[in-house]
Amino acid sequence: MQPVFRKSEMLVDKPFHYCPGCTHGITHRLVAEVLEELGVGTSSVGVAPVGCSVLAYEYFNCDMHEAAHGRAPAVATGIKRVLPDNVVWTYQGDGDLASIGTAEIVHAAARGENITTIFINNAIYGMTGGQMAPTTLEGQKASTSPLGRDLSVAGYPLKVSEMLSQLDGPAYIERVSMHDVKHIRAAKKAIKKAFEYQTQKKGFTMIEILSTCPTGWKVTPPAAMKWLEDNMLPYYPLGVYKDIDGGAK
Repeated sequence: MQPVFRKSEMLVDKPFHYCPGCTHGITHRLVAEVLEELGVGTSSVGVAPVGCSVLAYEYFNCDMHEAAHGRAPAVATGIKRVLPDNVVWTYQGDGDLASIGTAEIVHAAARGENITTIFINNAIYGMTGGQMAPTTLEGQKASTSPLGRDLSVAGYPLKVSEMLSQLDGPAYIERVSMHDVKHIRAAKKAIKKAFEYQTQKKGFTMIEILSTCPTGWKVTPPAAMKWLEDNMLPYYPLGVYKDIDGGAK
């Protein structure tokens, strides 16, 4: 019988540890498929973060490096400068990238480092107990904001793609989502374009991926998809925010 689907060779044969309904696993598959399709798998180096995807190095069938919390862009910069012909990428959550690692991602982008960042935005700290993150929405409840995010106390949720798109260094920045099949397919196209830009030495690229966290949000997996669509998309509009070849917002 002819197979209709197979697991990418860029993923090892090991079950993911992620909670049911979390879309980290889908994103892992998309990244793996893109690396394989571009033929850069054996020459790629991924940098894992601290957060839910801290064990990403156990899943990808390529060289992986574990970085201190928030420091993945700095580590990736060093790797890329030593190995300029390798495809170097970071995989980071919103707590890792948009909180403790904010300065790291801003300066890597400002320098136009020829690396690719996969940024998972699920609007909460997933691994450490569901605390409010820099991306948590106004009124959204978390373990450290049981009454919901209060803008007068915590300020506004951070829009990372919009912020980085104002810098001169980035070559390509796009925000995509994982809430349905149509958008998952679009996300893969964006991820592939980001890696293609790196192989063409165009500079810093980042794909922000709106993702689900049923455990942190305290909803069922199907409800998490709906919650993302109803609540995250209005505040975090999808689209291209920077493209040096055109097509930005």
